[in-house]
Amino acid sequence: MRYRVGAWASVGFLVASFWALYLFPTAQTVSEPTLTLARLTCPLMFVASYFHFGLHFYWVLLANAATYALVGLILETLRFHKPAMQL
Repeated sequence: MRYRVGAWASVGFLVASFWALYLFPTAQTVSEPTLTLARLTCPLMFVASYFHFGLHFYWVLLANAATYALVGLILETLRFHKPAMQL
């Protein structure tokens, strides 16, 4: 389970890295569906845009990795504790 949670954190780091590399050069010409997708996959970006505050790139990477790790931990815990089916 530890490796799966680490994989979730790695995916969160990669997602934030992708959006940072994709949105940084095209910040002025990004369409609304693209921003919506970025906000859904990067929860900290949604919070920062809602409350109008800026964040450093490294904090976004770290926070997104931690968010994905937390989601992965919850999902993996639920996956391992499935209740037994009763007939």
